[in-house]
Amino acid sequence: MDPALLRERELFKKRALSTPAVEKRQAPSDSHKKKKPKLEKESSSGSKHGAESSNGNFNIKTSSGYKFGCLAKIVNYMKTRHQNGDTHCLTLEEILDETKLLDISMKQKQWLMTEALVSNPKIYVRDGTYGFKPKYNLKDKKALLRLLDKHDQLGLGGVLLDDVEEGLPNSAKAIKVALGDQIIFVTRPDKKKILFYNDKHCQFIVDEEFQKLWRSVPVDSIDDEKIDEYLKKQGISSMQETGPKKVLPVKRKKQGGQRKRHFKTHNNHLAGVLEDYSEGVPVKK
Repeated sequence: MDPALLRERELFKKRALSTPAVEKRQAPSDSHKKKKPKLEKESSSGSKHGAESSNGNFNIKTSSGYKFGCLAKIVNYMKTRHQNGDTHCLTLEEILDETKLLDISMKQKQWLMTEALVSNPKIYVRDGTYGFKPKYNLKDKKALLRLLDKHDQLGLGGVLLDDVEEGLPNSAKAIKVALGDQIIFVTRPDKKKILFYNDKHCQFIVDEEFQKLWRSVPVDSIDDEKIDEYLKKQGISSMQETGPKKVLPVKRKKQGGQRKRHFKTHNNHLAGVLEDYSEGVPVKK
């Protein structure tokens, strides 16, 4: 090999060894740059939600809506079991077990025991146990017929089917057996069904002459209030209306014509001196 080339080769090696080399790192891609703040944002939001949930701001089980939802579930369950014939009382633990509400807190249990169930109009308390309290506590079909007969004798009208179904266990069967023969259905304009007692003692033939006399009495000019007042004076109680009351439309007073505007007059002290030139200049006589 040429000695000149060898010398140049050795000189090149010395220069290369004497010059420090810096390694250039690869710049991070845009995807890495975007992912990092997103992760930081997610971690910060997660810590925020964790802090808020630890404070109880978003805890569903401690909200008032959850509490009243549990109360509604308990009342509906007690109503259903009463309608099915299970009328015996239950303790709070038994109720929570049967309604699958065992995960509620002690604070909510205390609220149910001391406030919610005690003050609920559909629940009664007996020796630390709870039972359903319907409007009419009916044990069987005979109790229903006695109730309807009592309402008929006192002139109280009929009984809502909803109230009967609420208080009479297995009410559909009892009503079906007595329907037509002892019970009459009437449907109100608001689709509510009313039960009336079918008193067979009132089923008699009225003489035609009496019917003519009855229909000859004019009552068109007498309203219901006057008829009710007259019956009370005679010692007769009238049947009270159980249907929804009609709300009369409120008549608005018509506004009168536009009021005349009064303008303030000026220069009243010159009334005899000033002249009116609205129709032109007056002609001097």
